[in-house]
Amino acid sequence: MSAVVDWYRTVTDSERNPLKTLAPAQRFQTMTVLGLMWTTIFCAAAGAWLWFGELAVVHLLLALGTLLTGLEFRSASRRGTYRDYPNPDGTARYDDVWGG
Repeated sequence: MSAVVDWYRTVTDSERNPLKTLAPAQRFQTMTVLGLMWTTIFCAAAGAWLWFGELAVVHLLLALGTLLTGLEFRSASRRGTYRDYPNPDGTARYDDVWGG
C-alpha cells in the first residue's frame, strides 16, 4: 500500500513532483490546469461509457425491430393474402368487387 501512496504523492504533491522547480504561483496554475484536464478526461470517459450503454440499447432495439419486421414479412409471404382463401360461398372479397 505504501507504493500506491508514494505514487499518489509523487503525482499530486507539488513539492515532490517535477513541478517543484517552478515558482509557487506557476506551480499552482499548472496543477490547476492539469487537475481540470484530468477531471475532464475522467468525466468524458464516464459519459462515453454511459453513452455507449444508451447506444448499445438503441442498436439492440433497432436490430430487434428489424428482425421482428423481417420475420413478419416472411411469415406473411408464406401465408398469402385474403385472396388466396376464397369464401366458401363463392362471393367476392373486398376490392375483388371492382375487378382488382
